[in-house]
Amino acid sequence: MRSKKLLAISCATAMSAYGAVAQAADVVIGVPNWPSVLVTAHVLKVAMENNLGLEVELQNGTNPVVFEAMDSGSMHVHPEVWLPNQTNLNNTYVVEKQTVRMNPNGVAGDQAMCVTAGTAERTGIENLSDLTDPEMAKNFDTDGDGMGEIWIGAAGWASTNVEKIRAKSYGYDATMTLKEMDETLALAEVDAAVAKDENIAFFCYTPHHMFALHELVILKEPAHDAAAWNVIQPTDDPEWLSKSEAGVAWSTAYLHIHYAASLETDQPEAAAMLSKVSLDTDVVSAMTYALVVDKQDPAEFAAKWVEDNAETVDSWLQ
Repeated sequence: MRSKKLLAISCATAMSAYGAVAQAADVVIGVPNWPSVLVTAHVLKVAMENNLGLEVELQNGTNPVVFEAMDSGSMHVHPEVWLPNQTNLNNTYVVEKQTVRMNPNGVAGDQAMCVTAGTAERTGIENLSDLTDPEMAKNFDTDGDGMGEIWIGAAGWASTNVEKIRAKSYGYDATMTLKEMDETLALAEVDAAVAKDENIAFFCYTPHHMFALHELVILKEPAHDAAAWNVIQPTDDPEWLSKSEAGVAWSTAYLHIHYAASLETDQPEAAAMLSKVSLDTDVVSAMTYALVVDKQDPAEFAAKWVEDNAETVDSWLQ
Protein backbone atom coordinates (compact mmCIF):
# COMPACT_ATOMS: atom_id res chain seq x y z
CA MET A 1 0.00 0.00 0.00
CA ARG A 2 2.76 2.36 0.92
CA SER A 3 4.55 1.85 -2.39
CA LYS A 4 1.32 2.52 -4.29
CA LYS A 5 0.77 5.71 -2.32
CA LEU A 6 4.31 6.88 -3.01
CA LEU A 7 3.84 6.01 -6.68
CA ALA A 8 0.63 8.04 -6.79
CA ILE A 9 2.37 11.01 -5.17
CA SER A 10 5.29 10.70 -7.59
CA CYS A 11 2.94 10.57 -10.58
CA ALA A 12 1.00 13.58 -9.32
CA THR A 13 4.24 15.48 -8.82
CA ALA A 14 5.45 14.54 -12.30
CA MET A 15 2.15 15.60 -13.85
CA SER A 16 2.30 18.89 -11.98
CA ALA A 17 5.82 19.50 -13.17
CA TYR A 18 4.86 18.54 -16.72
CA GLY A 19 1.93 20.92 -16.58
CA ALA A 20 4.19 23.75 -15.53
CA VAL A 21 6.49 23.06 -18.45
CA ALA A 22 3.64 22.70 -20.93
CA GLN A 23 1.75 25.78 -19.73
CA ALA A 24 1.19 28.28 -22.55
CA ALA A 25 2.94 31.65 -22.54
CA ASP A 26 1.05 34.67 -21.22
CA VAL A 27 1.16 36.29 -24.66
CA VAL A 28 1.81 34.64 -28.02
CA ILE A 29 2.85 36.88 -30.91
CA GLY A 30 2.27 35.67 -34.46
CA VAL A 31 5.08 36.36 -36.92
CA PRO A 32 4.44 36.26 -40.71
CA ASN A 33 7.35 36.07 -43.16
CA TRP A 34 8.80 39.53 -43.77
CA PRO A 35 11.62 41.38 -41.96
CA SER A 36 9.80 44.39 -40.46
CA VAL A 37 7.14 42.25 -38.80
CA LEU A 38 9.88 40.07 -37.26
CA VAL A 39 11.76 42.96 -35.71
CA THR A 40 8.57 44.60 -34.41
CA ALA A 41 7.55 41.26 -32.86
CA HIS A 42 10.85 41.02 -30.99
CA VAL A 43 10.59 44.61 -29.75
CA LEU A 44 7.08 43.99 -28.43
CA LYS A 45 8.25 40.76 -26.78
CA VAL A 46 11.10 42.46 -24.91
CA ALA A 47 8.94 45.45 -23.94
CA MET A 48 6.26 43.23 -22.40
CA GLU A 49 8.71 40.89 -20.69
CA ASN A 50 10.84 43.68 -19.20
CA ASN A 51 8.05 46.01 -18.15
CA LEU A 52 5.07 43.75 -17.46
CA GLY A 53 6.85 40.61 -16.28
CA LEU A 54 5.02 38.44 -18.81
CA GLU A 55 6.19 35.33 -20.59
CA VAL A 56 5.97 36.08 -24.31
CA GLU A 57 6.37 33.57 -27.13
CA LEU A 58 6.83 34.09 -30.88
CA GLN A 59 5.16 31.73 -33.36
CA ASN A 60 5.38 31.75 -37.15
CA GLY A 61 2.13 31.99 -39.10
CA THR A 62 0.58 33.45 -42.24
CA ASN A 63 -1.78 36.40 -41.96
CA PRO A 64 -5.00 34.29 -42.06
CA VAL A 65 -3.57 31.80 -39.55
CA VAL A 66 -2.60 34.55 -37.09
CA PHE A 67 -6.04 36.19 -37.33
CA GLU A 68 -7.81 32.86 -36.85
CA ALA A 69 -5.57 32.15 -33.85
CA MET A 70 -6.31 35.58 -32.32
CA ASP A 71 -9.99 34.81 -32.78
CA SER A 72 -9.64 31.50 -30.89
CA GLY A 73 -7.17 32.81 -28.31
CA SER A 74 -4.25 30.54 -29.25
CA MET A 75 -2.32 33.61 -30.44
CA HIS A 76 -2.72 37.14 -29.17
CA VAL A 77 -0.83 39.62 -31.38
CA HIS A 78 -0.19 40.40 -35.04
CA PRO A 79 2.60 43.02 -35.00
CA GLU A 80 2.09 44.45 -38.49
CA VAL A 81 -1.21 44.23 -40.34
CA TRP A 82 -1.04 46.02 -43.67
CA LEU A 83 -4.18 47.89 -44.63
CA PRO A 84 -5.74 47.91 -47.21
CA ASN A 85 -3.93 44.63 -48.05
CA GLN A 86 -5.62 42.69 -45.26
CA THR A 87 -8.90 44.58 -45.22
CA ASN A 88 -10.86 41.35 -45.57
CA LEU A 89 -9.30 39.92 -42.38
CA ASN A 90 -9.66 43.22 -40.53
CA ASN A 91 -13.33 43.44 -41.50
CA THR A 92 -14.04 39.85 -40.45
CA TYR A 93 -12.34 39.83 -37.05
CA VAL A 94 -12.22 43.49 -35.99
CA VAL A 95 -15.44 44.90 -37.44
CA GLU A 96 -17.80 41.93 -37.65
CA LYS A 97 -16.75 39.40 -34.99
CA GLN A 98 -15.05 41.99 -32.73
CA THR A 99 -12.67 39.35 -31.40
CA VAL A 100 -9.62 41.35 -32.47
CA ARG A 101 -8.67 44.94 -31.68
CA MET A 102 -6.70 47.34 -33.89
CA ASN A 103 -4.14 49.79 -32.54
CA PRO A 104 -5.07 53.11 -34.22
CA ASN A 105 -1.45 54.29 -34.62
CA GLY A 106 -0.60 53.15 -38.13
CA VAL A 107 2.85 53.35 -39.73
CA ALA A 108 2.58 54.83 -43.22
CA GLY A 109 3.82 52.62 -46.04
CA ASP A 110 3.96 52.65 -49.82
CA GLN A 111 3.78 49.76 -52.29
CA ALA A 112 4.74 49.75 -55.95
CA MET A 113 6.87 48.11 -58.60
CA CYS A 114 10.51 49.15 -58.86
CA VAL A 115 13.52 48.77 -61.10
CA THR A 116 17.11 49.65 -60.30
CA ALA A 117 18.42 52.97 -61.56
CA GLY A 118 20.73 51.08 -63.94
CA THR A 119 17.78 49.15 -65.35
CA ALA A 120 15.86 52.37 -66.00
CA GLU A 121 18.86 53.90 -67.73
CA ARG A 122 19.56 50.88 -69.94
CA THR A 123 15.95 50.10 -70.95
CA GLY A 124 14.26 53.49 -70.80
CA ILE A 125 11.39 52.07 -68.76
CA GLU A 126 9.38 54.70 -66.89
CA ASN A 127 5.85 53.37 -66.49
CA LEU A 128 4.55 50.09 -65.13
CA SER A 129 2.41 49.77 -68.25
CA ASP A 130 5.61 49.71 -70.36
CA LEU A 131 5.94 46.06 -69.34
CA THR A 132 2.97 45.20 -71.55
CA ASP A 133 5.22 45.83 -74.58
CA PRO A 134 6.79 42.46 -75.52
CA GLU A 135 9.97 44.22 -76.66
CA MET A 136 10.34 45.94 -73.30
CA ALA A 137 9.54 42.71 -71.47
CA LYS A 138 12.41 40.95 -73.26
CA ASN A 139 14.82 43.19 -71.34
CA PHE A 140 13.83 41.21 -68.24
CA ASP A 141 14.05 37.74 -69.79
CA THR A 142 16.72 35.74 -67.96
CA ASP A 143 15.79 32.21 -69.06
CA GLY A 144 15.35 32.74 -72.80
CA ASP A 145 11.67 31.88 -73.00
CA GLY A 146 10.72 35.20 -74.56
CA MET A 147 8.96 36.51 -71.46
CA GLY A 148 10.41 38.74 -68.80
CA GLU A 149 10.35 37.93 -65.10
CA ILE A 150 9.12 40.11 -62.25
CA TRP A 151 9.02 39.33 -58.54
CA ILE A 152 5.54 40.07 -57.16
CA GLY A 153 6.11 39.02 -53.54
CA ALA A 154 6.20 35.97 -51.31
CA ALA A 155 3.55 33.28 -51.03
CA GLY A 156 1.09 34.10 -48.27
CA TRP A 157 1.34 37.88 -48.62
CA ALA A 158 -1.96 39.60 -49.33
CA SER A 159 -0.03 42.02 -51.54
CA THR A 160 1.15 39.13 -53.73
CA ASN A 161 -2.44 38.35 -54.64
CA VAL A 162 -3.06 42.04 -55.33
CA GLU A 163 -0.03 42.14 -57.63
CA LYS A 164 -1.50 39.23 -59.62
CA ILE A 165 -4.64 41.30 -60.01
CA ARG A 166 -2.65 44.36 -61.05
CA ALA A 167 -0.62 42.38 -63.59
CA LYS A 168 -3.87 41.09 -65.11
CA SER A 169 -5.42 44.57 -65.07
CA TYR A 170 -2.46 46.25 -66.79
CA GLY A 171 -1.91 43.27 -69.09
CA TYR A 172 1.72 42.46 -68.34
CA ASP A 173 0.74 39.01 -67.10
CA ALA A 174 0.87 38.16 -70.82
CA THR A 175 4.45 39.37 -71.25
CA MET A 176 6.03 38.78 -67.82
CA THR A 177 6.33 35.66 -65.67
CA LEU A 178 5.09 36.53 -62.20
CA LYS A 179 7.57 35.14 -59.67
CA GLU A 180 6.54 34.25 -56.13
CA MET A 181 9.45 33.57 -53.82
CA ASP A 182 10.79 34.27 -50.36
CA GLU A 183 11.83 37.89 -49.96
CA THR A 184 15.36 37.00 -48.87
CA LEU A 185 15.96 35.16 -52.15
CA ALA A 186 14.30 37.89 -54.20
CA LEU A 187 16.43 40.63 -52.68
CA ALA A 188 19.55 38.52 -53.22
CA GLU A 189 18.61 38.56 -56.91
CA VAL A 190 18.37 42.37 -56.76
CA ASP A 191 21.82 42.55 -55.19
CA ALA A 192 23.23 40.26 -57.90
CA ALA A 193 21.56 42.23 -60.70
CA VAL A 194 23.07 45.47 -59.41
CA ALA A 195 26.52 43.89 -59.13
CA LYS A 196 26.33 42.47 -62.69
CA ASP A 197 24.61 45.47 -64.33
CA GLU A 198 21.62 43.30 -65.24
CA ASN A 199 18.00 44.38 -65.57
CA ILE A 200 15.48 43.53 -62.89
CA ALA A 201 11.92 44.52 -61.90
CA PHE A 202 10.37 43.71 -58.54
CA PHE A 203 7.77 44.53 -55.90
CA CYS A 204 8.98 47.22 -53.51
CA TYR A 205 7.56 48.82 -50.39
CA THR A 206 8.30 51.09 -47.49
CA PRO A 207 9.21 50.89 -44.68
CA HIS A 208 12.08 48.82 -46.05
CA HIS A 209 15.85 48.76 -46.03
CA MET A 210 16.13 48.15 -49.80
CA PHE A 211 15.89 51.88 -50.51
CA ALA A 212 18.96 52.48 -48.34
CA LEU A 213 20.95 49.78 -50.12
CA HIS A 214 20.31 50.62 -53.78
CA GLU A 215 19.22 53.48 -55.99
CA LEU A 216 15.74 52.42 -57.05
CA VAL A 217 13.21 53.87 -59.49
CA ILE A 218 9.50 53.47 -58.75
CA LEU A 219 7.60 52.80 -61.97
CA LYS A 220 4.93 55.42 -62.67
CA GLU A 221 1.22 54.59 -62.62
CA PRO A 222 -2.12 56.41 -62.72
CA ALA A 223 -2.95 57.78 -59.28
CA HIS A 224 -4.96 55.57 -56.98
CA ASP A 225 -8.67 55.68 -57.72
CA ALA A 226 -10.91 53.85 -55.25
CA ALA A 227 -13.55 53.40 -57.94
CA ALA A 228 -11.04 51.51 -60.11
CA TRP A 229 -9.74 49.36 -57.24
CA ASN A 230 -11.82 46.22 -56.81
CA VAL A 231 -9.69 43.68 -54.96
CA ILE A 232 -11.03 40.32 -53.77
CA GLN A 233 -8.80 37.90 -51.84
CA PRO A 234 -8.77 34.10 -52.42
CA THR A 235 -10.13 33.53 -48.91
CA ASP A 236 -13.31 35.37 -49.94
CA ASP A 237 -14.09 33.99 -53.39
CA PRO A 238 -12.58 31.12 -55.45
CA GLU A 239 -13.00 33.30 -58.56
CA TRP A 240 -11.18 36.23 -56.93
CA LEU A 241 -8.74 36.85 -59.77
CA SER A 242 -11.26 37.00 -62.60
CA LYS A 243 -13.61 39.19 -60.56
CA SER A 244 -10.95 41.69 -59.43
CA GLU A 245 -9.55 44.78 -61.14
CA ALA A 246 -6.81 47.17 -60.01
CA GLY A 247 -5.17 49.00 -62.89
CA VAL A 248 -4.03 52.00 -60.82
CA ALA A 249 -1.45 52.71 -58.15
CA TRP A 250 -1.79 51.48 -54.58
CA SER A 251 -3.20 53.88 -52.01
CA THR A 252 -1.01 54.71 -49.02
CA ALA A 253 -0.91 51.71 -46.72
CA TYR A 254 -0.95 51.83 -42.93
CA LEU A 255 0.64 49.18 -40.76
CA HIS A 256 -1.26 48.49 -37.53
CA ILE A 257 -0.69 46.25 -34.54
CA HIS A 258 -3.70 43.98 -33.95
CA TYR A 259 -4.33 42.00 -30.77
CA ALA A 260 -6.89 39.56 -29.41
CA ALA A 261 -9.79 41.16 -27.55
CA SER A 262 -9.41 38.38 -24.96
CA LEU A 263 -6.21 40.08 -23.74
CA GLU A 264 -8.32 42.90 -22.29
CA THR A 265 -9.58 40.39 -19.72
CA ASP A 266 -6.70 37.91 -19.49
CA GLN A 267 -3.74 40.33 -19.64
CA PRO A 268 -5.17 43.86 -19.39
CA GLU A 269 -1.76 45.54 -19.00
CA ALA A 270 -0.55 43.90 -22.21
CA ALA A 271 -3.71 44.94 -24.04
CA ALA A 272 -3.32 48.51 -22.79
CA MET A 273 0.29 48.65 -23.97
CA LEU A 274 -0.49 47.16 -27.37
CA SER A 275 -3.23 49.76 -27.89
CA LYS A 276 -0.70 52.59 -27.42
CA VAL A 277 2.41 51.43 -29.28
CA SER A 278 3.45 54.04 -31.83
CA LEU A 279 6.27 53.74 -34.37
CA ASP A 280 6.97 55.52 -37.67
CA THR A 281 8.28 54.64 -41.11
CA ASP A 282 11.87 55.76 -40.47
CA VAL A 283 12.09 53.84 -37.19
CA VAL A 284 10.76 50.62 -38.69
CA SER A 285 13.05 50.96 -41.72
CA ALA A 286 16.08 51.46 -39.48
CA MET A 287 15.15 48.48 -37.32
CA THR A 288 14.76 46.30 -40.40
CA TYR A 289 18.08 47.50 -41.80
CA ALA A 290 19.79 46.43 -38.57
CA LEU A 291 18.48 42.88 -38.93
CA VAL A 292 18.80 42.33 -42.67
CA VAL A 293 21.84 44.38 -43.66
CA ASP A 294 23.83 44.53 -40.44
CA LYS A 295 22.86 40.92 -39.66
CA GLN A 296 22.12 41.67 -36.02
CA ASP A 297 20.43 38.99 -33.93
CA PRO A 298 16.73 39.96 -33.59
CA ALA A 299 16.54 39.25 -29.85
CA GLU A 300 19.76 41.08 -29.07
CA PHE A 301 18.79 44.04 -31.24
CA ALA A 302 15.35 44.28 -29.63
CA ALA A 303 16.82 44.20 -26.12
CA LYS A 304 19.16 47.07 -26.94
CA TRP A 305 16.49 49.03 -28.80
CA VAL A 306 14.09 48.84 -25.86
CA GLU A 307 16.88 49.94 -23.50
CA ASP A 308 17.99 52.82 -25.75
CA ASN A 309 14.42 53.98 -26.36
CA ALA A 310 13.13 53.75 -22.81
CA GLU A 311 11.23 57.03 -23.07
CA THR A 312 9.33 55.79 -26.14
CA VAL A 313 8.51 52.47 -24.49
CA ASP A 314 7.40 54.28 -21.32
CA SER A 315 4.88 56.23 -23.40
CA TRP A 316 3.30 52.92 -24.41
CA LEU A 317 2.81 52.02 -20.73
CA GLN A 318 1.14 55.20 -19.51
